[in-house]
Amino acid sequence: MNNWLFLAIAIISETIATSALKASEGFSRALPSTVVVVGYGIAFYFLSLTLRTIPVGVAYAVWSGAGIVLIALAGWLVYGQKLDLPALVGMGLIIAGVIVMNVFSKTTGH
Repeated sequence: MNNWLFLAIAIISETIATSALKASEGFSRALPSTVVVVGYGIAFYFLSLTLRTIPVGVAYAVWSGAGIVLIALAGWLVYGQKLDLPALVGMGLIIAGVIVMNVFSKTTGH
């Protein structure tokens, strides 16, 4: 169970770092730039812990799928970026794919 918690921490850290990447304005602003570097450092550290027991393909699929959805939501909430119906449907399919993989696949390390 710790490995899934580690993966969740990695995903949240990556989401925060990527959101700060936009705010860093090309690394020209110190605080958001620091958040980017620290956030990605934390994200990759916890992803590496996750890979001790969860197969890399599974971990990366969950990481990237959840990250896409969370970044899109952060863009909408923080930066006022619009999400149209095709974007929402696409994110729904990503979420469905991650759920199917975790519920039905024997490769997830459960």
